[in-house]
Amino acid sequence: MARPTPAARRYAEAAFQVALRDDELDGWRDDLALAAEVFANADVQAVVDNPAIATGDRLSVVDRLLESRVRPGALRLVRLLVERGRARELTRVSEQFQRQLNVHRGIVVATVTSAAPLTEDETAEIRRRVEAMADATVEMRTAVDASLLGGLTIQIGDRLLDASIRGRLERLRTQLNSGARPR
Repeated sequence: MARPTPAARRYAEAAFQVALRDDELDGWRDDLALAAEVFANADVQAVVDNPAIATGDRLSVVDRLLESRVRPGALRLVRLLVERGRARELTRVSEQFQRQLNVHRGIVVATVTSAAPLTEDETAEIRRRVEAMADATVEMRTAVDASLLGGLTIQIGDRLLDASIRGRLERLRTQLNSGARPR
């Protein structure tokens, strides 16, 4: 995930307020995600981020790419970002909008990383436990990292629960190096 910037946060907050007022939170979320996906294309970036190309021409490209695919308010926001030379912020704006939507709905994002792919039953059980631990609805993302050796890690916001074998071995090594007795 890209690191948020103050500008991205401000644009996302403004978009969120408009979407909330118009009761179109999901539509705006989808529109911003689509626009960010379109702008992630290197050929599109080369045009919309290029100050050597006239602003009107850059905006025409934006209109051709998005006008029939996103709601007018989202298109105005994207055009504003291009006009102000902040087209690269669109991905961050979309991420910040999603983050605000999650907070609004009481959803926390948890990333579960395991040494091997999880089964559906394991995923459901982990989700149940994480929801109980977080006391909130959880949007769970999974990843595989064979370097964990076994077990898993769970990242919820800035909290990390490390129940991996690699983590246990690292903690044991630290204890041994410091002369502390293992627990």
